[in-house]
Amino acid sequence: MGSLLGELGKKLAERWLTLLVLPGALYLAVAVAARTLGQDSPFAVGRLTGRISAWAGAPAAHRAGAHVVVLAAVLVGAAAAGVVSQALGACVERIHLAADWPSWPAPARAVAYRMTLRRRRRWRAAAETWHRHRDEAALARTRGEHADPAGRFAAGAAMVRISPEHPDRPTWSGDRIHAASVRVERDHRLDLAALWPHLWLILPDTARGEVTSARQALTRATTLSAWALLYLPLALWWWPAAGVAVVLALTGRHRTRAAADTYATLLEAATRLHARDLAGPLGMDLPGPLTPEAGGALGLRLAPSPPPRP
Repeated sequence: MGSLLGELGKKLAERWLTLLVLPGALYLAVAVAARTLGQDSPFAVGRLTGRISAWAGAPAAHRAGAHVVVLAAVLVGAAAAGVVSQALGACVERIHLAADWPSWPAPARAVAYRMTLRRRRRWRAAAETWHRHRDEAALARTRGEHADPAGRFAAGAAMVRISPEHPDRPTWSGDRIHAASVRVERDHRLDLAALWPHLWLILPDTARGEVTSARQALTRATTLSAWALLYLPLALWWWPAAGVAVVLALTGRHRTRAAADTYATLLEAATRLHARDLAGPLGMDLPGPLTPEAGGALGLRLAPSPPPRP
């Protein structure tokens, strides 16, 4: 037990250091540089090194107690900045996924509604083009001909860039995860939201690990976007901080989309591969593949009973 607790403590310390302290320490360093350099001489490295030398040459800097106080202040400040970024990351993730956008405050809900309508119009136009190319290819096959697939592939790619399925949310990442639910319901008549808690309990360790890693990658990506929000106010003192914020925001957006795609793909794959395994624990007999009829029966067994009449 002692070795287990020691190893657990090492892992927790490592995560605390990598997720909170190191990014927070970098943020504090940039904040000090911004306050020291200012807008007039943003790249005056000599001024920055001179200020650091002045701090190092102060009489208090040669006392052991001062070193402890400074180190503790840096650790606490870095950890505090990391905690703030984690909290902002949760808000950024909620905006990116937009699963509950109809319940947002009125101004944000109105913006999300207009964005969703715009995405739906664009998606319908791209989907109509893709279906037209698909119908033309099918007609060519009936005549023994081979249609050039380039137009169909380009139309399909344009449609997926907007949304994998009919848009239901104002963001691509939100629609990508929502698409997993749409496809599972369409192909197997299963409600992924109701199915997933039960399925998670019987998933193999390998599948659990892959899904957990994908979910953590999504959290890290949205936290990176949150750091961009923290760096942006530093531009009031040091304008290069705005460039840092833009780079972090673009990188965070790209990583969020990639992580959402991976997470949604794994959710759908785990459901298709292992949903049938729930039949045994539920006392059902599904000898064949997970057909829509079998999926509908499994969904009815998993659905909770309605509340009684008051």
